[in-house]
Amino acid sequence: MPIATVNPADGETIRTFDALDEQETERRIATAHRAFRSFRTTAFAERAALLHRAADLLDEDQQDIARTMTTEMGKPVKAARAEAAKCAKAMRWYADNAERLLADEHPADADVKDSGASHARVHYRPLGVVLAVMPWNFPLWQVMRFAAPALMAGNTGLLKHASNVPQTALYIEDLFTRAGFPEGCFQTLLIGSGAVESVLRDPRVAAATLTGSEPAGRAVASVAGDEVKKTVLELGGSDPFLVMPSADVEKAAATAVTARVQNNGQSCIAAKRFIVHTDVYDEFAERFTAGMRALTVGDPQEESTDVGPLSSEQGRADLEELVTDALGKGATALCGGRRPDGRERGWFYEPTVLTGITPDMRIHREETFGPVATLYRVADLDEALELADDTPFGLSSNVWTRDEQEMERCVRDIDAGGVFFNGMTASHPALPFGGVKRSGYGRELAGHGIREFCNVTTVWYGPAPDAG
Repeated sequence: MPIATVNPADGETIRTFDALDEQETERRIATAHRAFRSFRTTAFAERAALLHRAADLLDEDQQDIARTMTTEMGKPVKAARAEAAKCAKAMRWYADNAERLLADEHPADADVKDSGASHARVHYRPLGVVLAVMPWNFPLWQVMRFAAPALMAGNTGLLKHASNVPQTALYIEDLFTRAGFPEGCFQTLLIGSGAVESVLRDPRVAAATLTGSEPAGRAVASVAGDEVKKTVLELGGSDPFLVMPSADVEKAAATAVTARVQNNGQSCIAAKRFIVHTDVYDEFAERFTAGMRALTVGDPQEESTDVGPLSSEQGRADLEELVTDALGKGATALCGGRRPDGRERGWFYEPTVLTGITPDMRIHREETFGPVATLYRVADLDEALELADDTPFGLSSNVWTRDEQEMERCVRDIDAGGVFFNGMTASHPALPFGGVKRSGYGRELAGHGIREFCNVTTVWYGPAPDAG
C-alpha cells in the first residue's frame, strides 16, 4: 500500500510520500534511544510543562488538523474537531496526574519484615523506546492515548502510522517538536508494514503497542514474543448493545444510532450487534431504523454531514460482501443495504439495519467496519447474554436496563473489557480501556495504561546496621 493521502470522498490522490530508507530509519531509532537516556531523568514537572504546551498548540491547530484528518480518512469534520479536543483533554489529564499515578508504593513494614527487609518500595521506571503501530480510523486520538502517558512516564516513542494518514502522522511529530520536547522524544516513521519487523527486532526498541486488525496484532505479537518484548494490543470489536424491558427505549434507540455510526461506523468500540428483548423489540426497531434512515450522508467537510465515506474502496467492498452474504441467506434490510443513489465518486455506503440474522451468516461472526447494524430479538436476559458472548471479540458492551440484578448479571457474564450501562461506550483518560479474547490484551489510559510501559521495580532495603 503506498504512503499517500487519498481523499475517500472522491478517490483523488492528493499527495504521496516516499518511505524512509534503512539508513534514515536507523538514524531515527538511534536518536530515539539517545533521547531516552536523558529524557528518562527529567522531572515530572518538566514533562508536564511540555505536554501542556503541546495541548495548547493542538487547541490552536484544531481546525486545520481536523480538516487534514477528514481529507485523509473521511470522518465528518465536526467529529474530527471533537477528536482533536479529546486529545488535548487527555494530554492535560496525564500532565496533571502522571506523577501521582507513578508514585512509589510502600508495602507495610510488617508485611515485608519476614523477607529480612527493614522496608521496601515499588518504583516505576520507563522501559525505553516504544514502537506504536497505529490505525487510520482515529488517526490523532489512537496515537495521543499512547503518546501522552508514554512520554509522561519518561519513555520515547516511534510512530508507524497507517499508510493512508501520513500528513496526520507528520503533524504529530511536529506538534511535539514545537512544544519543546527534546529531539528524538517522538518521531514518525514513514515506512511500510513490511519494515515493522526489523524495527521491532532492533535491540534499542524496548516494547510495542498496536491498535488495529487481528492479523496485524498477531504479526506484531509474534515478533515481539520471539524477542521477548512487552506488547499491548487493542484489536477488533463486535460490541453488543443490549436493551431490556426496563430501559428508556426512546433514549436507547437515539443513542444506538450514534453508537453505530460514530466515525462513519469505523470504530472498534462502536456498538454493532443490537440485542433487544421481545417486549420492547418492535418499538426499538422502529425508532432505531428511523434514526438511521434520517442521517445525512455526504461530503465530510460539510458541517451538516452525519456520515461520510468509508476510508477506502477496499473497506467498502469488504462491508458490501458481508451485507450481500447476509441478504442472500435470508436477512432483511430495514433500511440501507446499498450504496447511496447519486454518488458515483467516493466510497459511501448507506446506514443500514439488518434483521433476521442467523449463525450461518458471516456478519454474525465477523466485525462490520462501517455503518451497518445487526438487530436481534431475544426472549430473556439469558438468551441476550448468550448471544452477546457469541463472538470471538470482547472489547466493550452497552446494556440498557434499570434493573440492578440484571446489571450485576451483565457485569459478571459479559466477556468484554467494559460494560457501559444506559449510555454509549467511549474511552476516557481516567478509565482503563482494552479487551479480552481476540480483541487483544493489556490496557490503555488511566493508571493501568501508563504503567504498561514501565519497569515495575522492587526496591528492598536490608536491616540497618547496629549502632555503636
